[in-house]
Amino acid sequence: MPRKTLKRILPDHKTMREHPHLQKFGRRLAEPKLWHLNRRSVAGGLALGLFSGFLPVVGQMFIAVALAIFFRVSLPIAVISSWFSNPLTYAPVFFFAYKLGVWILQMPIEHHSFDLSWQWLTNEFLLIWQPLLLGSLICGIISALLGILFVRLLWRLMVIRNWLKRKQKNGKK
Repeated sequence: MPRKTLKRILPDHKTMREHPHLQKFGRRLAEPKLWHLNRRSVAGGLALGLFSGFLPVVGQMFIAVALAIFFRVSLPIAVISSWFSNPLTYAPVFFFAYKLGVWILQMPIEHHSFDLSWQWLTNEFLLIWQPLLLGSLICGIISALLGILFVRLLWRLMVIRNWLKRKQKNGKK
């Protein structure tokens, strides 16, 4: 069953509650629904993690935690799924989101140089923030919906497979 597999690979809820960064959320982490693994909770956690991973902000993991607490879905799944956006994947993910936003807004693609400085942030970022934000939100929403569909379909297939195995096993006796 998917639940057993997830319980085996996910960190223990006590370990996550004691994490120094997550302790900022206090007693909210004691909510049992945040740690329960069912089809709805896992699908919601994956969706929120994917959505927050596409946001062009710092601290996407904390946004995923806050959203998981608010919507009461699987917190570990939300955190882990937000990690698809990391220093190795930022450039292609946000470049794709920028290109999507430019295409939707029907703007010309600007070739900008990147320099991690306050001057770049005040000059260049002001030129690209609208298509980047729009593209990121659209990518986040689409990936969240696809994540929900994927988990629900996979979970259903696993339940049917296990049910057929049990039926076949009981039929042989």
